[in-house]
Amino acid sequence: MSPTPNYEIHFGGPDQPSGRLRDLLAERIEAVPAGGAIDWVTYYFRDRRLAEQLLRAHRRNVKVTVTLEGNPHVPDANREVISLLSGAQGLGKGLRTVYLPPRVPMPGRKMGNPNLHEKLYCFSHPEPVAFVGSFNPSGDDPEERPDIIQEIGDHNRAHNVLVGINEPALVDGLVTHARWIHGARHGVWEQFFADGNRSLRGTNTDIHFLPRAQAHPAARFLSRFGRGARIRVAASHLNGTTAIRTMLKLARQGASIEILAEPTLRRVSLKAEKRLTRAGIAFRRVAHPEDLPMHNKFVLVEQNSQHWVVFGSYNWSTLSFWINQEICAISSQPQLFQAFAERWDVLEAQN
Repeated sequence: MSPTPNYEIHFGGPDQPSGRLRDLLAERIEAVPAGGAIDWVTYYFRDRRLAEQLLRAHRRNVKVTVTLEGNPHVPDANREVISLLSGAQGLGKGLRTVYLPPRVPMPGRKMGNPNLHEKLYCFSHPEPVAFVGSFNPSGDDPEERPDIIQEIGDHNRAHNVLVGINEPALVDGLVTHARWIHGARHGVWEQFFADGNRSLRGTNTDIHFLPRAQAHPAARFLSRFGRGARIRVAASHLNGTTAIRTMLKLARQGASIEILAEPTLRRVSLKAEKRLTRAGIAFRRVAHPEDLPMHNKFVLVEQNSQHWVVFGSYNWSTLSFWINQEICAISSQPQLFQAFAERWDVLEAQN
């Protein structure tokens, strides 16, 4: 019988040292020797010190691939790092900036432009590990663009998470996925083909990639729960018809639902809040005196002494549900559930 995987769980937040998660990535870069490999996929990347570290790793013969969203919410946010990594002494073919084409529209749904919204950081050494979660290296030091931080928030101090997955089958699959993202010709029919959305099955953790033509894996998983279930949702974004309907359906089925949401109205609207509270869902916004984002994205599920945690890069939004490139992990691993449950208590206690 295989041993239970012992994952790493790292949280950032105002109660943690500033830059804890970017420092974790920095340490991992330095630990990869010549002949090793580093594969990153991320939405925002503005941290020039991390970019320089990746270049140094490349120069010591580490195989480095970095895949970035070309048109994030703040369009020029990644410009400086792209310039560093694409210069004469840059990563060469190891850098790719992705501009995803429009997806095939789903019936009855308004679609915007898709984004590469995954946060995936894979390292071959000292032992193979793949970090997934909510953290982008979107800050810089020195910070020369406070306007960008004003728009997206200070994620070196915000509530975020990275989970280090070390189960070999999952690590291999995540590395393969990162390299597929890096090398694929992304097309309008992508959600209908298996290459980009084949699920990974671990001992007690399944990893799903989006977009896909079927129902969202988190929504499909949650739909089985009703009376007697306790469901706690930490949501940095909560909008869009499908996401709200998922929560309302759970309430109608008798599940006890609690939501801790981001305070920004652009990410979680008052209209959504009112619909949820009218359905008897316990709803609260996690605000900070310095307006630090609550960027966590996870769900805790309990029923009949069983426990699950759902986490990843995806938001509860139309874009994330149907057209973005996203990662969604569903796990019954006890260590993971306990760590996220303890983090819920921290969020709930924040004024």
